[in-house]
Amino acid sequence: MNEAIEIVFGLLGGLAVFIFGMNMMSECLQKAAGEKMKTILSLLTKNPVLGVLAGALTTAVLQSSSATTVMAIGFVSAGLMTLPQAISIILGANIGTTMTAQIIAFKMALHG
Repeated sequence: MNEAIEIVFGLLGGLAVFIFGMNMMSECLQKAAGEKMKTILSLLTKNPVLGVLAGALTTAVLQSSSATTVMAIGFVSAGLMTLPQAISIILGANIGTTMTAQIIAFKMALHG
C-alpha cells in the first residue's frame, strides 16, 4: 500500500511540476515579447495552413506538443492570439508530434 501511495504522489508531483514549468515559460515569453510577439503571431497565423505549419515547426523545435499547446492557450488568454489561430497551431502541434514519432519509428539506413 505504501508503494502505491508513493507512485501516485510521484505521478501527481511530476505532472504539477510539468504544468508549472510550461506555465512559467509561457508567462515569461509573453512578458518578454509583448506587442512585437503579437505582430509575429498574427503574421504566422494569418491563414490556417500557415498556423498548422507554425505549430508543427514549433513542436519540432521544442519536442513537446504539450508545451506548444500550453503556449498557444497562454497567448489566447493574454490576448496575443485569437482562438481560431490557436486551434490551427494546436492542430499543427499534433501533426508535428505524429511526424516526429513516425520518423523515429522508421528504420533509416544507408545502403551503399
